[in-house]
Amino acid sequence: METKDISVIITTFKSDNIIQACIDSLPKNIRILVIENSNNKDFKDKIESRYSNVECYLTGDNKGYSVANNIGLSKVKTKYALVLNPDTTLEKDTIKNFLISVNKYSDFWLMGPINNQNNETRFKKREIIEVDNLKGFAIFFNMKKFNNNFFDENYFLYFEEIDLCKKVIQKKGKILLNDNIRVNHMGGLSVNQNFKKELEKNRNWHWMWSTFYFHKKHKGFVLALIIILPKLTSSFFKTIFYQLIFSKNKKDIYFCRLSGIINSILGKKSWYRPTLD
Repeated sequence: METKDISVIITTFKSDNIIQACIDSLPKNIRILVIENSNNKDFKDKIESRYSNVECYLTGDNKGYSVANNIGLSKVKTKYALVLNPDTTLEKDTIKNFLISVNKYSDFWLMGPINNQNNETRFKKREIIEVDNLKGFAIFFNMKKFNNNFFDENYFLYFEEIDLCKKVIQKKGKILLNDNIRVNHMGGLSVNQNFKKELEKNRNWHWMWSTFYFHKKHKGFVLALIIILPKLTSSFFKTIFYQLIFSKNKKDIYFCRLSGIINSILGKKSWYRPTLD
C-alpha cells in the first residue's frame, strides 16, 4: 500500500485561520480535497496556489457537514479515504501506520484513530479493537464497502457520524479503533472563534434538531418525543426565565435550543444557519 491509495477530504467553513496546520501535517504527495461550504473564491485560489496537491471545491453556500463530506467522498477514486476536521493535525506516521494496518485488517468499513483527548483503557496491549461508533474528527473509509452511500444529508451538524456508524453496524460491517494511528484534535476550533456567540447559537439549535431526528429515525416518533421532552420543557422555561431577567445571551441560546427541537418535531428541515459576516 502507498499514499496513492488514499485521498483526504477536509470540509471547511470560515476555517482560513486553522486549515494550514492541518494540511501541513499531511504527506505532500497525498491527494487532498477541500470542500468549502461557501462561494469564497479567494479561499479557493489561495489554498490551491499554496498547495499543489490540494483541490478546493466550493459548495456555493453553507450546506453542512454531511452534504459537503458526501461531495468530497463522491470525488474519491482511491481505495481509501480519510475524512478530517480542519482543526486536526496528523502525527508523522499516521498515514503510514494506517496503510500498514490495512494489510492486516482489510475487511473493515470504518477505522478511527486515537487522539490527544483520548484516555483509552480498552486496548489491553491490543493494537486494534472493534467498536460500535467513532468520533467524527477523523474517520478512515474503506470505499468499496459503501457503494457511494455515505452520510445522511438531512443532518447539517451533529449525529451524522453516529448515524453512519449505526448504519454500518446494521449491515454487520466492522468499525475499528486503532491505537497505532493518532490524530491531534483541538476541538471546536474549525470555525474562526471571532464568531463565538453565533457559533454557540448554531451549535445549540443543531444539537437539539439532530437529537430528535436521530432518535425518530432509529426508534420512532413517540419514543423520540419521550426522550426529547425533558430538553423541550427545560428550554421553554429557561427561555422565559432569561427573557424576564433581561439576560439576552442566555435567552438567545435557550430559544435556539427550543426552536431546534420544535422544528425537528414538526418534521422541518435543518434550516438554521449562523450569521458570520
